[in-house]
Amino acid sequence: MRFDELYLNDNILDALDDMRFETCTPIQERCIPEILDGRDLIGVAQTGTGKTAAYLLPILSLIDDGYYPDDAINCIIMSPTRELAQQIDQAMQGFGYYLQDVSSVAVYGGNDGSRFDQETRGLRLGADVIIATPGRLISHINMGHGDLSRVSFFVLDEADRMLDMGFYDDIIKIASQLPENCQKIMFSATMPTKFEQMAKKLMHDPVEVKLQVSRPADKIRQQAYVCHENQKAGIIRDLFQRDELKRVIIFAGSKVKVKEVNRTLRQMHINCGEMHSDLSQAERDDIMYRFKSGQTDVLVATDIVARGIDIDDISIVINYDVPHDAEDYVHRVGRTARADRDGRAITLVRGKEIGNFMDIEKFLGREVEKLSLPEELGEAPEYKRGLYRKSGGRGYKLFEKGAKKRKKVRKSKKK
Repeated sequence: MRFDELYLNDNILDALDDMRFETCTPIQERCIPEILDGRDLIGVAQTGTGKTAAYLLPILSLIDDGYYPDDAINCIIMSPTRELAQQIDQAMQGFGYYLQDVSSVAVYGGNDGSRFDQETRGLRLGADVIIATPGRLISHINMGHGDLSRVSFFVLDEADRMLDMGFYDDIIKIASQLPENCQKIMFSATMPTKFEQMAKKLMHDPVEVKLQVSRPADKIRQQAYVCHENQKAGIIRDLFQRDELKRVIIFAGSKVKVKEVNRTLRQMHINCGEMHSDLSQAERDDIMYRFKSGQTDVLVATDIVARGIDIDDISIVINYDVPHDAEDYVHRVGRTARADRDGRAITLVRGKEIGNFMDIEKFLGREVEKLSLPEELGEAPEYKRGLYRKSGGRGYKLFEKGAKKRKKVRKSKKK
């Protein structure tokens, strides 16, 4: 379907025409009419499907049509991270190029005093669209900045990620200040139980639009090393010594791991940077700018950049840890092979993570190619589903699924 078939106003269509956007993605085609009709909506779709436009275009079109007060906050868009908030704000500037009377303010932490003052003015004067991270908006609310009693649209983008980050109570507190007739829109890549609970609490008879999570693009060459935890650093070292790797993202499961990997790369004189929540906003902006502009070759990061960040020329993604589920795996490896480029994804699978990776392979519908460890690193664990645990400093020992049951039997005999 074409955008000019969706009853968006002329100013929005002019901006889309300038950007050479003609045809809707499936999520846009199904969500835009529902939002224009005033329905609460739950959209389940992965990153890269165009969901930012799926909610921004109809909301901006409605606000520009002039049916909403000039002195009120008309829309609040919640984002889990500063980076995604910035990206939504950039999309807002593009789609709203011809909307001279529609104002917006991005509200997120890690800024200096002048930025905070700008946010405060926008909230108090009633910017049409507020794009905010939960913690920062709560800070403003606690200081009495902004009246949320006339908000017409409340959007939660990457709602599952916000819940993972512990923002449930903040979201409920913000939602409690909204009017009863506020239209609520939630987008998520997955639908965990807590997401469903929040949706029931906040929404009225929502329409659900679910797109099946697609598998990684065929042009991504997916590979894996089965290894022990203490072999991972050696694998990374071997990869960079054998090939002059550039435009690389390495995902690690925690900020501690990110720091360790980044330190290892620096010792190898690799041009790298790290991205995690311990950094200030200025530091994160600088690191992302350097990586996007090619001044840094390798970015080591937590999942903070797995979703919502568009970098088109990533040649290889390395999962230092196995992602928690198939959706997270798709988001991570989907950072490569974009814009008609080929890409490569390598996952380091330690013994305890073999079951999780087998589940990912089941989702993919095929077995991922397993690479042999460098000889100097020793033997790899057996690739077999089961329970691995540390054993006397001698690596990981495999116990079959009945291990826990046998342990209970032994305890009962002792009693």
